[in-house]
Formats: sequence, structure tokens, C-alpha cells
Amino acid sequence: MTDTGRPGAGPGSGAGEGRTGGPGAGPGPELLRRRVARVVLLDPDDRILLLHGYEPKDPDLTWWFTPGGGLEGDETREEAALRELAEETGITEVDLGPVLWKRYCSFPFDGRRWDQDEWYYLARTRGTEPAPRPQALTELETRSLAGLRWWTSAELSAARETVYPTRLAELLQALLDEGPPRAPVVLAPEIV
Repeated sequence: MTDTGRPGAGPGSGAGEGRTGGPGAGPGPELLRRRVARVVLLDPDDRILLLHGYEPKDPDLTWWFTPGGGLEGDETREEAALRELAEETGITEVDLGPVLWKRYCSFPFDGRRWDQDEWYYLARTRGTEPAPRPQALTELETRSLAGLRWWTSAELSAARETVYPTRLAELLQALLDEGPPRAPVVLAPEIV
């Protein structure tokens, strides 16, 4: 996404959301609060898989983001990460690792405000999926997902397109150079 885009990504599943008016509530877009699990999926060549999303009401407003979405029912974040990965990419053969980063973000998307507490899990594929495909998208995801792509760290660093979280290229390079952090890194909030 661009600075005028959304820092979260396609909201994914609508489950696990609480509806509230939020700070300064009044007339305006509905605020959706939710706990989110995202996946930093790396293949054996250290490429990262990103989804390409867009604003349903403005398809020219696009961004790239990691797979993931809101928790459903009483599932854990780990369970949500694996479920969302399977639904959005069709990839199920992964080794789920530690939480790398935590982030709060708030953004308008599809006429509503989304307020998210995101945890980013490291995961590795056991093989390279040449053309991953979504398997079970929600109606909103169907209206806002343009595709998927594997990115090398160099490609991500050189990208002129918007990617969320905004420091993903830098974070990925540090992950590849230094390995996972000992404790999750809290990223700066992104509020649009």
C-alpha cells in the first residue's frame, strides 16, 4: 500500500472481530477491532510469499501484504495463522515458527475502520509452491485480492509498490541475516 493506502492488508475473515465506535465515536465508519495472526512464509530459497490486495471501492489503490487474518471462535493465534495460510494460499505443509513481530494498526478499508492487534509468525515451506492459489476466500477477500507472489529479499528491497508492514524489506533482511529475534519485536503502530 501507499501512504494513502491501508497498513493492514485485506482484513480476511470477519470472525474474531468486536464492533465498537472507538475513540471519538459518532457518525462515520464502523470500527472493527480484532486479533490477527499473520504469516511470514519463507520457501527453501528464503523467498517470502505476499498477497496483492486492493481497496474494493478503488481498485487502483493496491498493496502487498503477508497472509493472515482474524481469529475465529476460541482458536489460538497459531491455529489462526495456519488456517488463514491454508485458506489464502492453499499451502498446508509448513513448519510454524516463533512470533517475530507484533504490531498495532488502524486503517479504513471497504467503508469501515479496522483496528488490529497483529502477531507475525515465521513459517517455512517444506517445498516451493510454484503457483499457490487461494482455497477458501471470504466474500470480502474475493473482492479485494488480486493474486500472490514469491519475492526475494532483493526484489522486496527494490520494490516501488507499497508493502505492509511498511518496513517489511528491512525486517526480512534482518531475519535472514540474524535469524528470529529472541523475543517478538514490537513494531511502531501504523495508523492511517
